Amino acid sequence: MAASKSNFHVRSNSLPSKSHPVVEECNDLLIRLGKASDPTSSSIAQKLGGLEDLHLCVEKLLQLPLTQQAFAQGRQEKWVDELVDGSLRLLDVCSTAKDAVLHTKECAREIHSIMRRKISLESEIKKYSASRKVVKKAIQKALASLKGVESKTSFSPSTKDSEITALVSLLREVEAVSLSTFESLLCFVSGPKTHSKIGGWSLVSKLMQSKRVGCDVEVVNEFAKVDAALQCLMSNETSKTEQAMLEMQNLEMCVQDFEERLECLFRRLIKTRVSLLNILNN
Repeated sequence: MAASKSNFHVRSNSLPSKSHPVVEECNDLLIRLGKASDPTSSSIAQKLGGLEDLHLCVEKLLQLPLTQQAFAQGRQEKWVDELVDGSLRLLDVCSTAKDAVLHTKECAREIHSIMRRKISLESEIKKYSASRKVVKKAIQKALASLKGVESKTSFSPSTKDSEITALVSLLREVEAVSLSTFESLLCFVSGPKTHSKIGGWSLVSKLMQSKRVGCDVEVVNEFAKVDAALQCLMSNETSKTEQAMLEMQNLEMCVQDFEERLECLFRRLIKTRVSLLNILNN
């Protein structure tokens, strides 16, 4: 992401045009999160952590007097509705990601336990495969629901105040990079051969002119490795059992990391939305 520095300033008695440190912090985090990287479990986990830091920064931003004044003045404007809707959209997609990871973790632990006991795996592998289909279907539904996001971000503040305009632009960039990160995570969990049906959704590339990883990029990840290993076992390649158990262990560690980071991020998103709604209700 080639995120440009926001012009949003907070007036000060001594330094009337000095950029506020919170704004600079948000911009720095946006730039860091927008950098292209290979879609590995570690890079995605790192971005989830960065996303939590970003939304903590946004919460600080919402506490600034100028921010609260801007929302108070713009209560009836479309851009306010957009930002409020955006906060709910982020919670929804984060919840979908949490459910997908938790579902996968539970199924992986169950089949791994059975593998250690050397019980017949055929029925359990079929159950796992069916579970993966459920997860992928939920992910595709979540991704498809985002294809209309771009068309909902066309309103600008009617005020000529450049500071308010820059504030709105900054908050939109936060939503864009957040959705991009969630999309990468969902595609990673779904698997490298899943093709997104939302080719028209290019929110991040349109708003931020950045490169992002699409769902059709061929990448071997922990989820794909387990799928392949279990397929080998279904083909009676029992010599692959040890390898399958190793891949399952790696998957469990991966989903555990994702789960913990998503839980922290989800709580942060709730706090941000509450802060936003409190400003509008006061």
